[in-house]
Amino acid sequence: MAEAVIELKQAPVAGSVKIATIAWLITAVYYFYNYSLRSAPAVMMPQMSEAFGLSAMGVASVVGIFYYAYSPFSLVAGAAMDQFGPRRLLPFAAATVGVGALLFATGNQGAASVGRFMQGAGGVFALVGAIFIATKNFPASQAATLIGATQMFGMAGGSAGQFAVGPMIGGGLPWSSFWIGMGFIGLAIGVTLFFLLPKDEPKASSDNWIGESLRSFKVVFMNPQSILCGLISGLLFIPTTIFDMVWGVRFLQDAHGLDYGSAVMRSAAVPVGWIIGCPLLGFISDKIGRRKPVIIAGAFVLLGCLAWILYGPANLLPPYTLGLVAGVASGAAMLPYTVIKEANPPQLGGTAAGVVNFLNFTFSALLGPVFAGMLLRASGGSSDLELGHYQSTFTPLLFGVIIAIVLAFILRETGPASRRAEPEGVST
Repeated sequence: MAEAVIELKQAPVAGSVKIATIAWLITAVYYFYNYSLRSAPAVMMPQMSEAFGLSAMGVASVVGIFYYAYSPFSLVAGAAMDQFGPRRLLPFAAATVGVGALLFATGNQGAASVGRFMQGAGGVFALVGAIFIATKNFPASQAATLIGATQMFGMAGGSAGQFAVGPMIGGGLPWSSFWIGMGFIGLAIGVTLFFLLPKDEPKASSDNWIGESLRSFKVVFMNPQSILCGLISGLLFIPTTIFDMVWGVRFLQDAHGLDYGSAVMRSAAVPVGWIIGCPLLGFISDKIGRRKPVIIAGAFVLLGCLAWILYGPANLLPPYTLGLVAGVASGAAMLPYTVIKEANPPQLGGTAAGVVNFLNFTFSALLGPVFAGMLLRASGGSSDLELGHYQSTFTPLLFGVIIAIVLAFILRETGPASRRAEPEGVST
């Protein structure tokens, strides 16, 4: 990080590097917090079913509202970050998430739905903001590593939302008390961001910033590489966002007879794998200067793990192994966030991050209810789910990963090694 450069390629002063590092770190902590809220419902589905008076399928639909906000607000966050900068946006976004958590704690289905929407709408600014700060203030040779490290914070939060929250709920902590506490933490994070984030660099004001944002979207969306990045990331991410974080605990209980505590710990091994895999695969990609080989290799390993989880013998491998390796491999889903930034103009870094995040989580927003409905039909409406029900429902995830591999072969390489190999005068 100490070798950070700025857009004009001037030598940075030590203070600017330190300020950028602090800004990125604070925003990454905010992302940790938001991801813990995203994953926590997986360990309290029975309690929420009772509180809301809904079936597990109904609770999954309420929980999935997060993605209906997270996906479209990715575009808002990306464009706004380019126009206004993190300092003006992130404190308000964190406070929005905190209020959303407090609404979710009421136990009222309508208020909880609004609260979950607010969690998604405000939470997306954390990832987009952290990526924006990293790509604007540090060299391209560190891009994949820093974006992977950003996601590491998120998945650490996802792991905490299961590893830490699961035992608390199992120990008798009321589910609503957890959400009330997290609501106040969100408000505190907003205040912290307001006072500690550095002021944004002055930018020429424009009376037509909406028009500028629309032109930026046009540039990014018209780039085929942007669409490929979103599709690949989304297809590699669904096994985590839908299968593990919503149904993982129940799958292990229903299909393999594990008790609640063991199921929580094994399900949480997936985000622990992300904690390792996101920065590791980013570092490997930066080290070799290539993106595609790492994406493809990670996708193949994820495919094997997912197939074993659904169809392989349950007790042949040591506990946590499959979940951990699957999490490490699926860290490849973050590399398209680096590719889209490298495949578009540098001044559109926020918009590019927003677009790939929008395409990525649109999959989760649209397919979450679809998989819930498929599982309901597979079980014939019964609440007693079996291994065969999960197999018939989630087998399409395997085909999704295969499609991601095919698209990754089509994707244009944007890593530093490919740029160095180009003849002089040829632009990427």
